[in-house]
Amino acid sequence: MSTAFGIDIGGSGMKAAPVDLSTGQLADKRFRLPTPKPGVPDEVADVVYELVTSFGWTGPVGCAFPAPIVGGTVKWVAHLDDSWAGVDIAETMSNRIGAPVTIINDADAAGIAEMTHGAGVGRKGTVCFTAFGTGIGSSVFVNGNLVPNTEFGHLYLAGHDKDVEVWTAAKVRTREDLDWATWVGRVKQYLGHLEKIISPGLFILGGGISKQFDEWGPLLDIDTEVVVAEMRNNAGIVGAAMASVGAGVARSGTS
Repeated sequence: MSTAFGIDIGGSGMKAAPVDLSTGQLADKRFRLPTPKPGVPDEVADVVYELVTSFGWTGPVGCAFPAPIVGGTVKWVAHLDDSWAGVDIAETMSNRIGAPVTIINDADAAGIAEMTHGAGVGRKGTVCFTAFGTGIGSSVFVNGNLVPNTEFGHLYLAGHDKDVEVWTAAKVRTREDLDWATWVGRVKQYLGHLEKIISPGLFILGGGISKQFDEWGPLLDIDTEVVVAEMRNNAGIVGAAMASVGAGVARSGTS
């Protein structure tokens, strides 16, 4: 079995596990630790070290990170401390764990996993993966090729003066105690806007809230085909592990 190690760094939690690259399945039970607050680089690197050593892993590591990544460097960040901007995160993490680390945008990682082993397998044309969690992550594929760092969760919609994720993320539904119909109405407006921008043939919806897709999915009535992410909230780990060895439908984080 060809195995690689992936870490998914989110705004509220950091999850890790070894991954069977031949199937895209976790090779061991995932381990989760809270994301440090305010989440400065050294603190996050310490948690990465703890996650890696908890499995006794000694080889290359892939990390999915919630920010645009260019050449291993963080361009800007929304859900961690502002001090991340301009940091060579690949070097920071590699120095801390003593092994090579590949960094990839978190939604790009999850999208690659779904396109390779999940709901997007064999799909051509334009496919948009969207993750609803602390914020909203996005990744776009054209005939299987990734368009990196799209960050559609930071679009502005008519009638709103803040990023769309500020009123449509899964965390917002919990914070505002929204019923499914109200929250799905916001999701519909967001996806409808994306339909006008990129004309996708398929939306793959993921993130933590995808576990409850049977409750809210039937309420989402839009023109584009919609499916739930098959890997649910493990997709980021899988895609990060794939990136660590250059596997998958596309590479990201080096553009």
